[in-house]
Amino acid sequence: MRLDQIGTGLKRHLEAEAADRAQIAQALNLADLGSLKADVEIKPTGAGWHLAGVLHADVVQTCGVTLEPLPSRIDTQFSVDVMEAMDGVPHDDEFDIDLSVPDQPDIIEDGAVDLAAYVVEYLALAIDPWPRKPGAVFEPPTGPVEPSPFEVLRDLKPRS
Repeated sequence: MRLDQIGTGLKRHLEAEAADRAQIAQALNLADLGSLKADVEIKPTGAGWHLAGVLHADVVQTCGVTLEPLPSRIDTQFSVDVMEAMDGVPHDDEFDIDLSVPDQPDIIEDGAVDLAAYVVEYLALAIDPWPRKPGAVFEPPTGPVEPSPFEVLRDLKPRS
């Protein structure tokens, strides 16, 4: 979305097509991304723009214990402030994180904001990083334990 087209604000409904969902699923290590829809609104603020939205997705992850498909529904809201890069002001890629200070606006270059990129970013943040089916419990393998490589090396060392 070109920043000069926003005016007093605008709303967009975004819906990913099958090919896009396949690319997103691969990038986010999902077994499947059945649907991805978002309603996004962007409005001007004093120094930039405020982007807010809600996204809905049907994802299938792989259970970290059983390795079985684990479908889930993601419904989440997001918001972020953005502003254009100022001419003559260097943009420093290195920064310190101070959790007591509110987030700084994202810097937009080339006069455009990628609404879909924000939807994918907040989808990635909403995905369970350790998916586990309800009731799934890790059972360590039983049977003879293989010796560690260090034990094998210790046995090779001549004893005095």
